Amino acid sequence: MAANPKSCNSPLPIRFWHWLHILCVLTLILTGAQIRFSENVHIFPNFRTAIEMHNEIGVYVTFTFFFWFFYYAIMTGNLGAVYLPQKEEVRHGLRQQFAHYFFHYFRGRPDPHQVTPEKRFNPLEKTLYLLIMLGLFPVQMVTGVALKSLYPPWKIIDLFGSIKFLMGLHFLNGCLLCALIILHVYLTTLNGTAWPRIRSIWQDRRAQKNILQ
Repeated sequence: MAANPKSCNSPLPIRFWHWLHILCVLTLILTGAQIRFSENVHIFPNFRTAIEMHNEIGVYVTFTFFFWFFYYAIMTGNLGAVYLPQKEEVRHGLRQQFAHYFFHYFRGRPDPHQVTPEKRFNPLEKTLYLLIMLGLFPVQMVTGVALKSLYPPWKIIDLFGSIKFLMGLHFLNGCLLCALIILHVYLTTLNGTAWPRIRSIWQDRRAQKNILQ
């Protein structure tokens, strides 16, 4: 039986958050690249401009993160249902999704995950989003706040050992985030062309991969 596509819609606040978050993160990547490789990367007028933009956009991303967390954890109470893989998903779902993306997809086999209003994300997506949103992003925000010196940062820096270690952790964590973002974009191109899937997010409709099978 076909599912109503609108039943898998993303809420309007989350769609707005998603696109704002994308713009902010892309800006952070570009400004961060110029800060880290200032001799070779010249996207913005000068080094100081890149730092100021990086710091300000970092504040916006922090606010968008807390908006996302507040919406799912407080307003709807669906954080666990949407983003936390269940025991059965960890035991069997992850293996099935890895097998699909690395082997079965290239043989034309269907995705084992069926999109429903209750299960918008497959186990692998849940795990990646959980790692990004509740793992890497908090680390990036804490290290970023310390480096920006919004508050006297020395006690925070002492926890990490030195400012060089803190800068290295911020950079390496940012590289991990970039790698996962690239993976995220790549996965949007599977099971169809990229543009319809991206447009489906804008139009409040999650792509229905196997829902009619």
